Amino acid sequence: MSKSLFNTLLWVTIYAIAMAFLESAVVVYLRELYYPTHELFPLNLIDGHIAFTELLRELATLVMMVAIGFLASDNGKGRFAWFIYTFAIWDIFYYLSLKFLINWPSTLMEWDVLFLIPFTWIGPVIAPIINSITMISLAMVIHHFINKKATVKIGLYPWILLFAGSFIVIGAYAEDYVQFMSQQFSIFGLLNPANGDAIIELAARYIPHDFAWWTFSAGVLMHLAAIGLVIRSNTK
Repeated sequence: MSKSLFNTLLWVTIYAIAMAFLESAVVVYLRELYYPTHELFPLNLIDGHIAFTELLRELATLVMMVAIGFLASDNGKGRFAWFIYTFAIWDIFYYLSLKFLINWPSTLMEWDVLFLIPFTWIGPVIAPIINSITMISLAMVIHHFINKKATVKIGLYPWILLFAGSFIVIGAYAEDYVQFMSQQFSIFGLLNPANGDAIIELAARYIPHDFAWWTFSAGVLMHLAAIGLVIRSNTK
């Protein structure tokens, strides 16, 4: 590993860990306000302006990670690698920070609200950690080949596997929640603003009970296959 790559890796990692602690601090405040018992489910109704602020905060977090990619690299593949690396380190240390601050989660199988954009993602803590390890692996593979020969080949099939696998993983996170909500609303009903109050009231009764492990595993295997293809195409 070159000195330049090592320095960038070091400071991006420090940045992502600091972001993770900041994120966990915000979550601690929100939990004290809305979940004083530290039980996330059933979901508590959050005031409209707070929910909107939370959505904007999540968007801002993504923008910050994209910005790191542009600052750390001058080519598209390198930027993508730094983005997913920052995301993965942030995600892992977010949970480590929560464990340090409030001793949560109690186990890696604890359910969590993972994301709110464009809909609510629900899953056990271990699932996003698995995704993060996969992202770090892909990022390191890309950085290795960029550092070794200044370029890296990522063909059509790896990109297809990466994007398809990501959609499948997201589907696994949404599956249980969407099935619960669809008991009362159709997909079009869920998208209808006129049903907003009823949708929020129904969501407040949601308690997760089944994670789509087979769906999730299929997505992760597609990611691993993509990493394997990238390695193969760059070592010929």
